[in-house]
Amino acid sequence: MRPLEGITVVTLEHAIAAPFCTRQLADLGARVIKIERPGSGDFARAYDERVHGLASHFVWTNRSKESVTLDVKHPQGEEILRRLVSSADVLVQNLAPGAAARIGLSYEALAPTHPGLIVCDISGYGDDPQQPGPYRDKKAYDLLIQSESGFLSVTGTPDEMAKAGCSIADISAGMYAYSNILAALLQRGKTGKGCRIDVSMLESMVEWMNFPMYYAFEGAAPPPRAGAAHATIYPYGPFPAGDGKMVMLGLQNEREWQAFCAKVLEQPGLVTNPRFASNTLRVASRDALREIIVQAFAPFTALQIVDRLEVAQIANAQVSTMEDVWSHPQLQARERWTEVQTGAGSIPALLPPGVPREWAPRMDAVPTLGQHTDAILAEAGYDAAAIASLRAEGAV
Repeated sequence: MRPLEGITVVTLEHAIAAPFCTRQLADLGARVIKIERPGSGDFARAYDERVHGLASHFVWTNRSKESVTLDVKHPQGEEILRRLVSSADVLVQNLAPGAAARIGLSYEALAPTHPGLIVCDISGYGDDPQQPGPYRDKKAYDLLIQSESGFLSVTGTPDEMAKAGCSIADISAGMYAYSNILAALLQRGKTGKGCRIDVSMLESMVEWMNFPMYYAFEGAAPPPRAGAAHATIYPYGPFPAGDGKMVMLGLQNEREWQAFCAKVLEQPGLVTNPRFASNTLRVASRDALREIIVQAFAPFTALQIVDRLEVAQIANAQVSTMEDVWSHPQLQARERWTEVQTGAGSIPALLPPGVPREWAPRMDAVPTLGQHTDAILAEAGYDAAAIASLRAEGAV
């Protein structure tokens, strides 16, 4: 039995933050009913066509869900939604701030008749009507939150800032929504009461930014943008080998620095060089030290350098491409890949990290738009004639 079997989640979601949250709830066995706009659905369905004609973001964040098309602004659509929510344990939404409240889906409106309901609202800047803040109604996309949170200011090269290569602001908000919903379910098991969870993308990202913020405490200089290298530890980052490939390595302490000098660079005298006698000094002299390392690596291939790093017990990694990750030997050896079905056939899918051996994660199909509408309406008490009428009126 999966941990969340018997839990029903109704979600009005789009893009990444809420769908990533609810997909993980589905992984644990929850029933997730995804409400989508008739005709077009979650707009993430149209982001690209990279996976057998389906969108890469969508297939990642929407497996194991049931898709219901519903016009929530239609009078009968509102009634259907109320019926679905009345039997739900969790309601998740990342509509525009205030939109859910306007159709009667705020925690305050639902709690009197459904006191056990957990409502999770995900927004860019927070959607608490008692503490709206001046940014409450600003549009908030992933890149904009990366910028607003200060992430871009410390990411990139000295000459140019760079965004993260994946949607980390959405992902961070989705993770905090997921973990707080799990905590709320535990609390409800003790008290019988639900609650409201207000997840802000900005607050989620600023939590992740606490290291650079504290590094720049009380007006100190922030970590410099250092490309793929670590901004405040050196040597820690990519270095070219003689065959043109890159080797990623990282040192964390003085013992490793001594081993690196003696066994990798074969220059033990560097240990006593006053320019490099501490991490702070090595960071200050990183250009000079980089030149020494690059020259020492030049006669060797990347594989030979990795062998030396392994002997010296220095942390290292290859710079993997997406193709490399699909065939990564560690993921293969640990049997981390399975398959899920889609409307365009089966696709590989990574098993959720950290699931214990005692139960298998739910890995059901990615739904087509509206695939489960009729079945769920029938569960809610609508007969075939009523469903046909709802469809004719554009309510579903």
